Amino acid sequence: MKFRRPALAALLCALPFAAVAETTQDAPGLMVELNAVEEVEGACRLTFLVENQSTTSIDSASYQVVIFDAAGVFERITLFGFRDLPAERPRVRQFDIRGITCENLGRVLINGVSSCTVGGADSDICDRTPTLNSRTEVELLG
Repeated sequence: MKFRRPALAALLCALPFAAVAETTQDAPGLMVELNAVEEVEGACRLTFLVENQSTTSIDSASYQVVIFDAAGVFERITLFGFRDLPAERPRVRQFDIRGITCENLGRVLINGVSSCTVGGADSDICDRTPTLNSRTEVELLG
C-alpha cells in the first residue's frame, strides 16, 4: 500500500496528539470497591474501599448514587459524601441505606459527581471514570 507524502505527513503529525490523548485518559483516578454489605438496625450498610490513585489529594468528594432493588427496579437516588481522599492512600467509607434490606439490594450505580474539592476550589479530578469493583453479590456500576 502506497502513501502519498502529504497523507503520510498528516498521519505522522497526528500521532503525538493521539498519544497525549491516551495518556490523559489513562491517568490514574479513583478505585472504588464495594467491599461489604451488612444489615444494621433497619438499614443496609454499604462499606466501600476507596483509593485515590492520583498524586493529588482530594479535600472532599460527593457522588450521586442510585440504588436498585434485587429485581432491578429503581429504589432511590442519594448522595454519598466520601469526604477527604488523600493521594495514593486507601480509605474505608460506610453508608447506611435505610428502609431496604441487604438481601433486597441488587445494584448500586455511581451516577456522577455531585461535588469535588481540591485545594479549597472545585476540581474536575473526580469526573474521571472511577475503576469499580464489588466483592459482594451487589453489582457496582458507574
